[in-house]
Amino acid sequence: MICEASALAEGGDGVRFDWPPAGGEGKAFAVRHDGEVRAFVNRCPHLGVELDWQPGRFFEESGLYLVCSTHGAIFEPDTGRCIAGPCRGARLEAIAVREREGRILVQDEPTEPVNGSGFPEDT
Repeated sequence: MICEASALAEGGDGVRFDWPPAGGEGKAFAVRHDGEVRAFVNRCPHLGVELDWQPGRFFEESGLYLVCSTHGAIFEPDTGRCIAGPCRGARLEAIAVREREGRILVQDEPTEPVNGSGFPEDT
């Protein structure tokens, strides 16, 4: 389990979690955007640094976009695509997650993307 669903407020602080494929402790994060939970490896595609300037601070002040604290690259929270900054067009590495019974979980088995979003269908 990543966290309780109530820990992720719309456009608010994210939750860091361990992701062994990316190096372990705090190397991934989950946020809520447009009512959906999204998760990514906590690594900017430009410099390979973690995005948050303080643990869990991934959104810029409006709560609409993810931002790299090191050089200000702006990312779409639904796709992870960089829309401004030195890594424009690159993407954060997405991690498939699901919300079930009040908890946020990493998706156990690969499934087909829904509507080209890259996120699994909740079956």
